[in-house]
Order: sequence, then C-alpha cells, then structure tokens
Amino acid sequence: MPAVLAFSLKQARCMALAAQGFSGRQPPAQIKAAHLNRLIARLGVLQIDSVNAVVRSHYLPLFSRLGNYSPLMLEQAAWSQGRRRSLFEYWGHEASLLPMAMYPLMRWRMERAKQGQGIYAQMARFGREQQSTVQRVLRAVQQQGPLGAGSLSTREERAGPWWDWSDEKHALEWLFAAGLVTVAGRRGFERLYDLPERVLPGEILQINVGEADAQRGLLLHSATALGVATEKDLRDYFRLEPADSRLRLAELVEDGQLLSCQVQGWNQAAYCLPEPKVPRSVSASALLSPFDSLVWERARTERLFDFRYRLEIYTPQHKRVFGYYVLPFLHNERIAARVDLRAERANGCLAVHAVHEEEPGLDEQGMVALARSLRQMADWLGLQRVLLNCQRPSAARLRVAMLGMDVGL
Repeated sequence: MPAVLAFSLKQARCMALAAQGFSGRQPPAQIKAAHLNRLIARLGVLQIDSVNAVVRSHYLPLFSRLGNYSPLMLEQAAWSQGRRRSLFEYWGHEASLLPMAMYPLMRWRMERAKQGQGIYAQMARFGREQQSTVQRVLRAVQQQGPLGAGSLSTREERAGPWWDWSDEKHALEWLFAAGLVTVAGRRGFERLYDLPERVLPGEILQINVGEADAQRGLLLHSATALGVATEKDLRDYFRLEPADSRLRLAELVEDGQLLSCQVQGWNQAAYCLPEPKVPRSVSASALLSPFDSLVWERARTERLFDFRYRLEIYTPQHKRVFGYYVLPFLHNERIAARVDLRAERANGCLAVHAVHEEEPGLDEQGMVALARSLRQMADWLGLQRVLLNCQRPSAARLRVAMLGMDVGL
C-alpha cells in the first residue's frame, strides 16, 4: 500500500501561497490584460463587495499579487462588449466575477435556483409566489435591456436601509440566480441586466456539463487554487453543498484526480492534486482585501497562519477590536500584521487608522515591506501621501520606516 503524502505546516503554507498566485517573483514591469486573465483563471473567482473604504474589493486581490495595474483592465474584462469580455458575474463564492470558461460549470446551480434550491429562502419564496412579477420584469429586459432595478421599480414608498428591495429588484435577482438574465454592465455599482444570449459568447452558452461533472470540475479548480486543502476548504471555495462535495470528492480520489494527504497539525484529512509542487519558500509581501480568497475560510486561515480574522464592518464602533476596514498584511509566509485603512480621496491620502502586529511582530525588514506596500497602494489609488493616524507603538515604528524610505507622509 503506497505511503500517504505528508506535508509540514511550512510546506502547506508555501503550497497555498503559490497556488494563490503569490509566487515571490517580481511582477512584470508592464501589466497587460493577459497577466490579469491568467491570474484570474488561476484563482477562479473574485468576490465582489460594495464597501468602498479603500477600493471595491474585487480590485484588490489583483493588486496584492501584481502590483500597480490599471483597474480599467478588470472593468473591460468584466463588463465590456465583445471579445475583451473574459469574465462574467454570478454566485461563485458569494457575488463574484469568474472566468468565462467557468460559465458551463455554473449552469447546474442556475437550474437548482429555478427550483428554489441553493438560494436565499426569501428569494426562493418570491420566485414561487410572484411569477407574474418575474415574467413582467423578464419581458421588460427582453424588450429594453440592459436595465437596472431602479428603472423598473413601481414602488412609491421610500426604500429602507440595506436589503429593502423593490419587487422588481427581487425579480431580477431571482432571474439572475436562475440564469435567465445576466449582468451586462454596471452603472456606478448598480447592476444592469440583460439576456445571456446578448451578453455572453454563443459557444459558451452551448456547452452543456452535467451536474456531477460540473461539481467535480469546481472541486478540482478549488484544489488548484488552494494547493492543499480539507474537504471543507475545497467545498467553501465555490460554496458547494456538503453532501455534493463529499460525494464528488470521493469520486475524484477514487479516480486518482485528487490525492489524500496529511498536514502537520491538521486534524482533518487534506487533499491535493497529483504530483504537487512544494516551493521551498515564498517571499511575497502584500496587503490583502478582507475578501481575498487566501483568507476566505476563517478556520483554514487559522490552521495555516495561526491568524484569527473576523470582519468588524458591521460591528458597532465601540465593540471593534482592530478597526472598520482591516487589511491583513502578508509577509514572508506569515500574516504578520493587520492595518485599518481608509482612502480619503478628498484629502489625497491613504489614512492608516491602526496598525496591529501579530506575534512575534515585524522585524525591521518587515516594517519596511509594510511601508513600501502602503506607498505602492497609495500610488495605485492615485493618492499623494500616506497619513498615519495611529498612535500605537507599531505605527511609530512604521513612521520611522517610511521616513527612512523618504515616503510622503
């Protein structure tokens, strides 16, 4: 009987970082659309989030890995008309941008959504009970698309906060989940919906992939993007159901497309692709979006990096521990600090509201790397300076590092 593959925790970290596109190599001097497309194809999914404290979240993972790229390239890949469009929007992890080639792997999820499965209960109920509204909205899109929810709304009362959607918005979201409409573009952050056949390549729409094959394909993509992972890690990447994930994982292992392995300190079995590549080290430094796929699965983040991370955006201010919009700082295979940041565009500055080092802290080289990352982010965002609003000792050390680099404060 062959020996079970076993990896040290350091090896698992290096595998995960390399799989996520943190190679430790210098990014190309001129970043082109092909670089973005290759990276997104590797990641498989970019999570979209509306919070704009620094920049919309889907822009950040590419910056963390590539450096100073033009956000216009991502917008063209996601929402342009014609051949430059290489991405589509759908429920991948959460609301996500995915490579066009993955559209056939999502069709089964759309079919389930039509049956009210795998979507929010309120949306499923609306789809069952309000088909007259759904069909009216679909006809409007057919005749007038692309359309936003605001242009269709018939409500007279003022909308409340958060998810107080109009009936037309509910209908559009049901149609979107069911694959009967797709996102043609955005007006600001508002989605504009149209028919898939008017937005997506015809050859993509003609590809049919069975449910089981699609789920196996998603798990294989998860394994590629994660390097080494537990069943729950693999499942969470594209939000598969536990029963589906376990069944398909067993099939992939039996077929030899995934290998069972062990990772030092992990209680659960892990899985990786055959002939896994294990880098000796990964020397990347990067500020990470709170919605970066490296840190999505919080239990995995703790297992890999001994880093407990929770979003505090929706936590009342007096109860926050680290801050409102906190970016983990990756440095030399550790998540070594967390930084509460805000882009204050009117003042032309990237404001650092808090710096928290993780034990055993950042050495001088690490603090210089953080200073450099902040300066690079400010440049990318078109901000003239980095403003240190934090009074913690870590910020004092950061100030010294920035002054040593002659960074504008």
